[in-house]
Order: sequence, then structure tokens, then C-alpha cells
Amino acid sequence: MEGPRVLAVHRSGSHSFSKFAEEAVTLVAGLGIQGDAHSGTTVQHRSRVRRDPGEPNLRQVHLLHAELFDELIAAGFAVWPGELGENVTTRGLDLLALPTGTRLRLGADAVVELTGLRNPCSQIDRFQDGLMAAVLARDTQGALVRKAGVMAVVVAGGEVRPGDAVEVQLPAGVQRALEPV
Repeated sequence: MEGPRVLAVHRSGSHSFSKFAEEAVTLVAGLGIQGDAHSGTTVQHRSRVRRDPGEPNLRQVHLLHAELFDELIAAGFAVWPGELGENVTTRGLDLLALPTGTRLRLGADAVVELTGLRNPCSQIDRFQDGLMAAVLARDTQGALVRKAGVMAVVVAGGEVRPGDAVEVQLPAGVQRALEPV
């Protein structure tokens, strides 16, 4: 079996909801994706900038598992990689099950460290009515499950392309579940 892979890469220089497919993106250590509106050492998401513009940017890179698109399409939504604003779409890796601090090597050189879950916002329903409810669920204990991907910071830069392998390095010590960031 082929291991986890990058299915697609995306970026947008504007604060648009969706991002555009690219042949490759360049990750820059400590900043994010070169040319993406969310790149920076401090928060770049508009709502967070309004609250505290000096807050560290724990959302430099948004990763989303392609399996969510499969689920959404099966539920009747017309939604494709990049349209939910992710930078990297993966296949074959349960991103949501990984602990905080997990490092992912994307391709030969780039490494990101997971900081938390994407907290879906109302823009999702403006994109397609009912989509917000479709990216949220409840577990067997009734706790909210956010399925809209994970956020990360760039630890080591490099180019990432569709088809690149994804290698997982779990953090040492006690592992903490991802929480919204």
C-alpha cells in the first residue's frame, strides 16, 4: 500500500474563503506558505487580528484530509480540494486523530508541526448552505467533533507538490489531543 500523500496544494494572496490549486507551494519556516494571505509570524486571520494583532500565528498552514471531501460529496455537497480554504489536501492520513505537536514531513524538506484543529466558521455556510453542520459531528459521548482539518506552523521550509509523501513523527512524552486554535 502506498503511504499517506499530498493530494493537492493551494494558496491565495487575498483573504478569500477558497484557495487556488498550484503545481507546488513553498513553505517558509516560521511564516507559512509563500504568497498566501495567512503567512506571517503573527495572526493573519481577520477575526483574530481584530482581537489581538500581536498574537502568534498558530494557523500558518491549513491541512485537510481528502476523505472529508469524499464524505461531503456522498452527502450531496459539491465541494472540492481548496474550496474550504486549506493549503494542503492529504489522502491516507487521519489528521484529526493526530496529537498536538505531531510533525509532518511534506515531500523532501518541508516540515510542519500541528498546533490544533480548524474551528469552522460561518463562512462555510455562506459558501454552501448546510455545509457547517456537515463538517461538525458528535462523538459517542456527545462531544463536538470538528472535521474541517488541522492547523500547523512551518518548522522547516521546502517545496510541496501533489504526490509528495507525508511522513508522521509523533511527539515524545504525553500526547494531547488537538483542540481548536
